[in-house]
Amino acid sequence: MKILIGVIIFAVSIFVIEMLFYAYKTIRDPDRKKIRKRLKTFSYKESKKELPDILQKKVLSDVPLLNKILLHVPGRQYFNRLLQQANVQYPLGFFILLTIFLAITSYCVSSLITRNKVFVLIITLLLAGTPFFYLCLKKKKRMEKFQRQLPEGLELIARSLKAGHAFPSSMKMAADEFDDPLGPEFEETINEINFGVNVPDALKNLAERVNCDDLKFFVISVILQRETGGNLAEIIEGLAYIIRERFKLYGKIRTLAAEGKISAIILSSLPFVVMIALQFTSPAYIRILFSDPAGKIILGISAFMMALGIFVMKKMVNIEV
Repeated sequence: MKILIGVIIFAVSIFVIEMLFYAYKTIRDPDRKKIRKRLKTFSYKESKKELPDILQKKVLSDVPLLNKILLHVPGRQYFNRLLQQANVQYPLGFFILLTIFLAITSYCVSSLITRNKVFVLIITLLLAGTPFFYLCLKKKKRMEKFQRQLPEGLELIARSLKAGHAFPSSMKMAADEFDDPLGPEFEETINEINFGVNVPDALKNLAERVNCDDLKFFVISVILQRETGGNLAEIIEGLAYIIRERFKLYGKIRTLAAEGKISAIILSSLPFVVMIALQFTSPAYIRILFSDPAGKIILGISAFMMALGIFVMKKMVNIEV
């Protein structure tokens, strides 16, 4: 117990130091956030080519020791990309420390409430995964907003091309007219072109930064047009119309499948709600399910059947357009 208390104190101390260090840097240099964001977008992708040293240094945490550790952790590119797509202001180290803090805290609190190891494990995993779920949710909402903005942005680019503007100038106009996420992402592409990156590579970087299938159609269309020729304004205008109609059809399908999704959520969460309620009201009644060998077999079969049911319901309500 003393070791556990020591670990908790250590984790809380690291978390407090991280927050104080970040707050001190933010107050001392208010423009540091914007500068770091721009440098971060240019250094998100590891390349085999020789790049300037300023682009190769990635700041994953404001704590130097934690930053060195995270630079050697596998899978950091995925989480770094997730942070960029979610457009959060905190570095990866902040969410790592927050996950550790929530895991230790939830484990200690749930251990004091109950001695059921399965219940303690479930609560610990749920609370420890909260930062990751938050990032995924914020990324999803941002990408959905980008998808809604894309048809209007493409139509603006097409009208600008018809007026005689060049393609980079047309994208610049769209970047100035729209807010986050389409405006800043297009602005980033224009900055790459101004720094010397050719248009196809800059568009490929845009498609890699933004998780949107419709954007990939736009990127492929522009690249093919630059290689084969054609009326780019008409191509983009037709693509905007297709994306808009596809988005309307997707909205109708979501409306029709809303009832099935709500039923799936209720049926999936009901066993866990009942188990938690019985844990507090009748702990002796549900303890048999975890201690008796027959109860463990029933739990295993139930978990398998429940996972299978969730998978089938998800496939039924998720309709690709």
